Amino acid sequence: MNSRTVIPVTTGDAVVPTGHAAPRRTRRRARGARFALGLALPPLVWQLAFFIGPLLVLVAMTFWSVKMFRLTPDLALGNWTHLLSSSFFWDAYLYTFWVAALSAVLASVLALPVSYALARKVSPRLQRLAILLLIVTFFTSYPVRTYAWQIVFSPSGILNSLLALIGVEPILILNTTSATVVGFLTLTMPLVILIQTFAIASVDQRLIEAAYNLGCSHGRTLFTVLFPSARIGLILAGTFAFVLSFGDYISPALLGGSRPPTLSILLTDQVKSGNHWPRAAVVAVTMILTLLTVVLGMLALAYRKKGAAA
Repeated sequence: MNSRTVIPVTTGDAVVPTGHAAPRRTRRRARGARFALGLALPPLVWQLAFFIGPLLVLVAMTFWSVKMFRLTPDLALGNWTHLLSSSFFWDAYLYTFWVAALSAVLASVLALPVSYALARKVSPRLQRLAILLLIVTFFTSYPVRTYAWQIVFSPSGILNSLLALIGVEPILILNTTSATVVGFLTLTMPLVILIQTFAIASVDQRLIEAAYNLGCSHGRTLFTVLFPSARIGLILAGTFAFVLSFGDYISPALLGGSRPPTLSILLTDQVKSGNHWPRAAVVAVTMILTLLTVVLGMLALAYRKKGAAA
């Protein structure tokens, strides 16, 4: 008999190959693993070089000191103690967190009817057109859109000019928190609508039909079947809105007037005042840790099993 012949040996219900088939299969798996590692290596090196590396430098910089307007590598805790014991830092932190959370909630709630209509009510042609228009908004510079709101909200702008025509006193919106929230919504709403639309459209239509067959009303079907089934996408959409709003600098500066300051504005001020990069690094690391905590918490909430809370 030829030595290359593979004779299967039966043990119970399993068939165990003998001869050279098993080594060949092992070699194929090894080649596949090396190929996968080769594909994964470039993005891994990129992340290490341009994300992990700078992040480690940023963390190390929080312990440096500034002497005669020059950075000096050090292991001092003065930057952390100075900021974490300052009331202006915590005021900026709480204000940033609150206004970002408010913007995320507003974006999620305001986008939901639009997303539901695009996913379930309009024709496929109109749906594609709406999605295209939402994507096109990202082609326009965000600062340009923010400056456009300045024209609308300024004391002699479009809004107050229209109010004057009907005899209403001018209202002050520019350089307020309301204007900042509008800027955040301008930034996040297109993305939130897109994510919500895809999440709602992916829900199995048979679940909706089954709810109607069991006598559920339209509203009850939405809140007990459709939205819970799209929970992951809805939570992720709100999380993206919070992340973008929490780190944004343009809207608080151009529409909010930097009063009160957000963490992004505080970070810039630390650099401008005495070229104090280490204190700015403390603010940046605090923002990163906050966002990581929020994102991980929202992911745990989104992917939590239904029976986990019991």
